[in-house]
Amino acid sequence: MAARYGRPPSVLRMRTVAGQVFLLQVVIVLLLVAAGIVALVLQSHADSEREAVNRSVSVAATFASAPGVAAALRAPDPTAVLQPSAEEARRRSHVDFVVVMNTDGIRYTHPRPDRIGKRFVGEYAPALHGEVVTERLTGTIGPLVQAVVPVYGADREVVGLVSAGVTLNKVSGVVENQFPLLFGVGAAVLLLTTGGTALVTRRLRRQTHGLGPEEMTRMYEHHDAVLHTVREGVLIVGGGRVLLANDEARRLLGLPAAVEGRHVTDLGLDPPTERLLMSGRVVTDEVHQVGERLLAVNQRPTPTGRDGGPPGSVATIRDTTELRALTGRADVARARLKLLYDAGAEVGTTLDVVRTCDELAVFAVGRFADFATVDLSEAVLRGEEPRSTGAGEDMRRISIGGVGDETAHFALGTTIRYLTTTRMGSGLGKGEGILERDLPAYDGWEQQSPERAVRLVEAGFHSMIAVPLRARGAILGVAMFWRSRTPEPFEEEDRSLAEELVARAAVSVDNARRYSREHTMAVTLQRSLLPRVLPEQSAIDIAYRYRPAQAGLGGLGGVGGDWFDIIPLPGARVALVVGDVVGHGVHAAATMGRLRTAVHNFSTLDLPPDELLWHLDELVNRLDQDESGFGSESQITGATCLYAIYDPVTGRCTMARAGHLQPLVLRPDGSASLAEVPGGPPLGLGGMPFETLELDLPEGSSLLLYTDGLVEDRDRDMDEGLTLLRRTVEDHPERTPDEICEAVLAALLPERPRDDIALLVGRTRRLEPGRVAEWEVPSDPSAVADVRAAVTRRLADWGMGEEAFTTELILSELVTNAIRYATGPIRVRLVRDRTLICEVSDHSSTSPHLRQAASTDEGGRGLFLVAQFADRWGTRYTPDGKVIWTEQSLPGM
Repeated sequence: MAARYGRPPSVLRMRTVAGQVFLLQVVIVLLLVAAGIVALVLQSHADSEREAVNRSVSVAATFASAPGVAAALRAPDPTAVLQPSAEEARRRSHVDFVVVMNTDGIRYTHPRPDRIGKRFVGEYAPALHGEVVTERLTGTIGPLVQAVVPVYGADREVVGLVSAGVTLNKVSGVVENQFPLLFGVGAAVLLLTTGGTALVTRRLRRQTHGLGPEEMTRMYEHHDAVLHTVREGVLIVGGGRVLLANDEARRLLGLPAAVEGRHVTDLGLDPPTERLLMSGRVVTDEVHQVGERLLAVNQRPTPTGRDGGPPGSVATIRDTTELRALTGRADVARARLKLLYDAGAEVGTTLDVVRTCDELAVFAVGRFADFATVDLSEAVLRGEEPRSTGAGEDMRRISIGGVGDETAHFALGTTIRYLTTTRMGSGLGKGEGILERDLPAYDGWEQQSPERAVRLVEAGFHSMIAVPLRARGAILGVAMFWRSRTPEPFEEEDRSLAEELVARAAVSVDNARRYSREHTMAVTLQRSLLPRVLPEQSAIDIAYRYRPAQAGLGGLGGVGGDWFDIIPLPGARVALVVGDVVGHGVHAAATMGRLRTAVHNFSTLDLPPDELLWHLDELVNRLDQDESGFGSESQITGATCLYAIYDPVTGRCTMARAGHLQPLVLRPDGSASLAEVPGGPPLGLGGMPFETLELDLPEGSSLLLYTDGLVEDRDRDMDEGLTLLRRTVEDHPERTPDEICEAVLAALLPERPRDDIALLVGRTRRLEPGRVAEWEVPSDPSAVADVRAAVTRRLADWGMGEEAFTTELILSELVTNAIRYATGPIRVRLVRDRTLICEVSDHSSTSPHLRQAASTDEGGRGLFLVAQFADRWGTRYTPDGKVIWTEQSLPGM
């Protein structure tokens, strides 16, 4: 039973009466055995000493009076005569020594021969006077008793002494032999006690069901608590009679005080309860109406088989009258909490204003209302900040959902202005919800539109709740919930639920509005920073597409930092640029604009692609340092760029990239492959050079530049995207750049792009050989006249004789400067494109400097004149020198 109450059974902690009696008996037996042992030990010590004295005296006296001892003492050698006799006497008498000595105490005999002739150790003086001396001492052989007796001669004169001694160990064995008997008796008594205790314990267990005193006390306390304290009725019925009923059962069933022993049929219970108690069947929370109370009854049979108790049943009774009402209210509250929880998961899933309102209308229908409409302020739909109050403001119906006559309501897209004189208009101005329980009563709500109010009532709509969508103190719109097929009208609790539901939806609508405004601003900014029209150039046919990321896709949605550009360069060349700034939003768009402007500025220096990217990388580093110095968190991180220059005269394309994807080349034979442009680090990392790739592109080749948003998506990795891009464009060289763009977007554009997409497709052209003229010029001033004459003839062939004078003047100055200051061969190239391009190249890296010559200077006016007559001029460096170029406008171009 100790284990039943959580305690390990212990002999030392017995709680039963039998156990306690058994422990008492064990203690008494142990005390008796211990006392017997002590008495035997004390008696053993006393008897041993007495036995030792008697034996030593007897042996000594016997040996002293033996015949021949006195005569041997007078012999010349007493030891030879007495030693054998003394040892024989010692062995037969079981003493430890027999010593014969003279009157001076000198030994004649001893068990150890080396002690013969030495003085006796002990008291012997009284023996010289005829007394017997005994003493107890501890010798080398242990505790012992020795006796000394005199040896008399013929005249009764003491002629010697005899001493016999025995150790106490030799005489104590007799008493010790009684210990087994003592222990056997004690064990028998304990065994008898244990058996008797076991019999008594068994009988007590049957009578107390295994309970000890403490358990019996506790059981009584529990019994008393069940009878008088527990607030749940307990009724034990056996043989149709009440065996036990506690106070709560008497109160709930209206039983009399003396109910034990009475038959159940005599208690005056209602028939169903009476039948249940008489049947003894098992029930769980079966509800019975007893008077005005609802009682939940649980009934189980008593455990008769296990402990042999009487058969019967135990019924517990609980009053659930108030609990039923509370449970009903709790169920309603739980249902409403679940409704609001589901609304949080289903309303506002995207950052889209209209879709959020649609989700609100769809969610309310079926769960809360039969029909729902949502109207939003025009300012909200434009992404503007709404007014603090929505009264008197135009609103547009943007969502309708539910069952019923939809035509009775304002149609989608209808602009509505709620009258401030109506309850709904007044509540809208205050931000309060309005409940119209009985629409057919026409108690003022119909003033907004009397004709439509009649149609609504005729369509079966009988109850309505209107709740303003309010966020940050401003009214965004109004949501209205209607009931037609549900017969119960809306109640005040329904209005509270609707207000909570609409409040949560209003936060999502406001977030979507603010996000849409930011998205619109970012799109507007980015589109303003991207090329609006294609520049005029003859080198390449261009088509491009730009798609901003879909708004409302979490951290990845919204406008990013993708950009592209087409920049005409001197010499009829053109630069194609594609870049990407990691991130989304206004900052990414602004950063993109800064980088695009920087590329334009660097391109005016006519730098090769690798040098331009190096300068751009330095710029990004500097911008990051400047912004980090002011504690800004909007540094440019993760910008990439691809820069390509195409020359239509030579058909050569030079490219370099900074962390960007490789371009795709579609050749006239239909084959498509990625251009193996050496990879460089993204912009802003610094420390690593950029390398270039030069390709000779046949006329009609297409060059595709793009950003990673085109080929990479959450459902498709980059390698799959690149493979799909190549398969989409190959084998179709006849497509125009616009057709290529459409085909690529149709194949690769995700349904809801999570990143910006920039695509630039250029088909190469080649200038006809007849539109280009070149001459080698020797380093001789006299060769200038020959160049001028050749240029004049070529201009005449092109029908441009009017430009001959200006062109001759420009070339004269440029060639003369090259002959005077440059080294190596000099070449002159004339290109007829949209402008007339004159180029003079040499092997010097020194750039000419335009300066204002004084009136007394003899030189210094050459470049000044060139700048005056040419529309543009400049210098670009080549691997083996430089090129000075000019451009002149052509009539009609």
